[in-house]
Amino acid sequence: MYFSLTNVQIYFCNFKLFKNIVIEPSLINKMTILEKNKKYIKKSNELLKLCENKTIRKQEAEFIIEMLREVIIFHENQYYIKNQPLISDFDYDKLERFLKDIETEFPELQDENSPTQRVGSDKNVEFAQRKHKYMMLSLGNTYSEQELLDFDNRIKKILETNFKYVCELKYDGTAIGLTYVDGKLKHAVTRGDGIQGDDVTANVRTIKSIPLVLRSKNVPKEFEIRGEIFLSHKAFQKLNKEREERGDAVFANPRNAAAGTLKMQNSSLVAKRPLDCFLYYLLAENLASKSHFENLEIAGEWGFKVPEQIKKCDDINEVFDFIKYWDEKRAELPFDIDGIVIKVDSLDQQDELGFTAKSPRWAISYKFKAERVSTKLNSIDYQVGRTGAITPVANLSPVQLAGTTVKRASLHNAGQIELLDLHCADIVFIEKGGEIIPKVVGVDIDKRKDDSEKVKYIIKCPECGTELIKKEDEAKHYCPNYYECPPQIKARIEHFISRKAMNIASGQATVDVLVNKNLIKNFSDLYFLKKDELLQLERFAEKSVQNLLKSIEDSKNVDFEKSLYALGIRYVGATVAKTLAKHYKNIENLKNASLDDLISIEEIGERIAKSVVEFFENEENIRIINRLKEANVCFEMKEEGVKVSGELYGKSFVVSGVFPNHSRIEVKKIIENNGGKNVSSISSKTTYILAGENMGPAKLMKAEKLDIPIISIDDFLKMIE
Repeated sequence: MYFSLTNVQIYFCNFKLFKNIVIEPSLINKMTILEKNKKYIKKSNELLKLCENKTIRKQEAEFIIEMLREVIIFHENQYYIKNQPLISDFDYDKLERFLKDIETEFPELQDENSPTQRVGSDKNVEFAQRKHKYMMLSLGNTYSEQELLDFDNRIKKILETNFKYVCELKYDGTAIGLTYVDGKLKHAVTRGDGIQGDDVTANVRTIKSIPLVLRSKNVPKEFEIRGEIFLSHKAFQKLNKEREERGDAVFANPRNAAAGTLKMQNSSLVAKRPLDCFLYYLLAENLASKSHFENLEIAGEWGFKVPEQIKKCDDINEVFDFIKYWDEKRAELPFDIDGIVIKVDSLDQQDELGFTAKSPRWAISYKFKAERVSTKLNSIDYQVGRTGAITPVANLSPVQLAGTTVKRASLHNAGQIELLDLHCADIVFIEKGGEIIPKVVGVDIDKRKDDSEKVKYIIKCPECGTELIKKEDEAKHYCPNYYECPPQIKARIEHFISRKAMNIASGQATVDVLVNKNLIKNFSDLYFLKKDELLQLERFAEKSVQNLLKSIEDSKNVDFEKSLYALGIRYVGATVAKTLAKHYKNIENLKNASLDDLISIEEIGERIAKSVVEFFENEENIRIINRLKEANVCFEMKEEGVKVSGELYGKSFVVSGVFPNHSRIEVKKIIENNGGKNVSSISSKTTYILAGENMGPAKLMKAEKLDIPIISIDDFLKMIE
């Protein structure tokens, strides 16, 4: 891992390495780095001599421990982040053992951020959920250059001023958010549902390329940095070789291996796997720069592993050049990528562009075209979803595709099967949509046998035998036996207990047992389960039963928007549920809403409105809701410690500029809490411009042109009083 260098070698090595840096540093910077390296080599040698001293007093130990931690962190950074080791493997290990010995002798001097804590713990833990301070949204994807041009045109239309892009590689790993407080790693959280994720701090502490303590003094008191945890090709091959030698199943691809490792409940096992991490997005209240690109450069100076393959582009043509270059060169990288991420560089312009419900408007990912392979169609299964929708799935002869073995692929619906003119035992072409979900995209007609039969779509439910129906305006067939068809019942219960809904700690196996034993027939029955009857079930021990019942009890306190989403009303996803909950405040108001009332709400179309009305017209649904109310499940909005009113219903606001006593995030939250809507761009439908200091001149001109009222923060606060 490490290798020894003389002082002369250190000088020449560093001068040579500077040639690879894109921005040529000045001679002063070179000398500063060399002097710093010399300083740490000297400190390392002094500490190595001290290793022989067997008698260290506590007063000395405090000083030595601090020096050891500083020196070891420096050498970790040189090796894992800069790839420029300055001491030997043997000496590094000696320093680390010395530190561990002193910490063992003086346990009161131990620190969770010490380099010795990267080995992890052998204690199995359940991952706690932690809310993201800033929502962790996913990016919109495209495979089309035309869609990138459309993206560029949308931004030009909204900003009406010059802007630059930043292009980055799209790493094929698992997303992570790292929070630092006072320069120390506080917690690490996975994406989860974007609102909250798993707290995997103990596992992340074992990753050598993630600093536990930052060397720089010029960091914000608290900030978050996001990135991607991954396995390099070399590390992945080594890991699979070791597993194969032990007789364990090998991982399908580096992405799965990285994601699976991060979710292991024993951090000492995580420490044995060579996870790596690139950081690419900095978040804080007051960042040093208003440029995303410059903030990444600063993060690199703080000690983070920021990728080198980043470029600032003046226009979309330069973006296309970057995409073309890496599409051709990606096979030469030592890690996997599946596309390019394009972001607007200016943070002010990012703020002006805003977000949709699922993704930022100022960023998009261009996915490289999917790999295509051919294989034999063996048979077709028909799956029944929670709404009764039937999804045909092709069973295939196993084939390698984009690093994984594919045995099944989606056929979507009857129309797709007809479009493909699919015959039994056809040789079909398979692609991965977004390189994740396999799908059948074509048939090799030349290899079709003359006597092969055309695939006939089923006419009855494969589970309950009910005749299928198909509405004219929809592509899928449905089983109408909503309350009796077993997979529909189970799927609705699984949806109800899911993390984004009631967050009840259970799983598919538990639901299967409870339904099969007739203990529950719908999700309201969960709240009336008895401990004694659960203990009689196979594999239901005392502790697991207690945990299940406690989780069910805790779910009674989830927010109204989540309990509404949990009901599984067709077309009412998490975002629509949030809109309806904020508008109607409780389930009774929503139940009594007319079709016209619902359609009048912005973002609620006729299809959603009809589905909501039909749901509440059904007597069985009302019976289930009444049982949930009887169990004290929350079906009304809770106050969040701030004034909440309906004062701003029907009003839309564009927030621009800087406010003396509120951040823009706080102002937008107040608007939402009082029934208003935040929009990113000015149009004739905008009700008010809420202007602070330094409002953009382009917005001011557009507001005046459209005669839209411009109000101050004081005017706004009076409005909601």
